[in-house]
Amino acid sequence: MQKRENAVTFKGEGKTLVGPQIKPGDKAPEFQCLSGLAPVTLADTPAKARLFSVVPSLDTPVCSTQTKKFEDGLAALGDKVACYTVSLDLPFAQKRFCSAENIKSMQTLSDVHNHSFGTGYGVLLEGLPLSLLARSVFVVDKTGTVTYVEYVPEVTSEPNYAAALEALKSAA
Repeated sequence: MQKRENAVTFKGEGKTLVGPQIKPGDKAPEFQCLSGLAPVTLADTPAKARLFSVVPSLDTPVCSTQTKKFEDGLAALGDKVACYTVSLDLPFAQKRFCSAENIKSMQTLSDVHNHSFGTGYGVLLEGLPLSLLARSVFVVDKTGTVTYVEYVPEVTSEPNYAAALEALKSAA
């Protein structure tokens, strides 16, 4: 498995990411995550523009903010797009978070089972006491091609919401 040393920082300390660095124009890697207890693959997602907002854990302030800001930004796009928050949180914790925060548009995908999203998209952080995914955003068009990628350089920082939403809008 490919490893990219010092690809991001976590609280200022360089961290290795496991998996390839995805670029616009690449075919979106397949994955198998959980939505609740049901397995979900890329092929199971609708053939329309998709946003994958990747966070370390929904139970942290920046991840919570990221999910809420994307939720708010999606209102104008309606059902033309499908949007997901991906984390290693258990599906039960994801459901609790979405209920408590009134998240309706962003669906959650848990990569806790086999880390296939993390390793496929090159966002699995190595060298932490607990496995986490690095903060990132991917937009995939209806043909399964990646059109936008942001690996946030410092995992505790927020992504560029405007750029991601613009890319999603363009892909729709």
